[in-house]
Amino acid sequence: MQPVQTEKAVNVKPQTVNLKTMEKKRVLIIDDDVRNIFALTATLKAKGYECRSCQSAPEALDLLSADAVVDAVLIDMMMPDMDGYEAIPRIKNIPGRSNMPIIAVTAQAMVGDREKCLRAGATDYIAKPIDVDRLLALLSRI
Repeated sequence: MQPVQTEKAVNVKPQTVNLKTMEKKRVLIIDDDVRNIFALTATLKAKGYECRSCQSAPEALDLLSADAVVDAVLIDMMMPDMDGYEAIPRIKNIPGRSNMPIIAVTAQAMVGDREKCLRAGATDYIAKPIDVDRLLALLSRI
């Protein structure tokens, strides 16, 4: 018995690997309520994200100004001292942060809130209680 030979050559294309998608995405969570930070951190870490957190906008501005490696920001819009509406433009004004994805998180799901957050400079908006699937979909775009 002789081996069967085929005339067709198998053309195998090497797969390109996108190293950015292999890296863990780094998310900065800015919220004055530690319970929200804890819940978001646990959820995102379980999905492969690295998380850092700040309990105030001024603390976050200091961290982001110090050249911390962050791929995206989740910011609570209603915080004492400095709310998200004031903090987002300040984040965008930090050198190297003008295109940083910022997701506004708010407990107020009122008509016009999304537009107000986007006008402040947020990339997107999500209401509390947070729909985890929607949040993951938003973060998957970074």
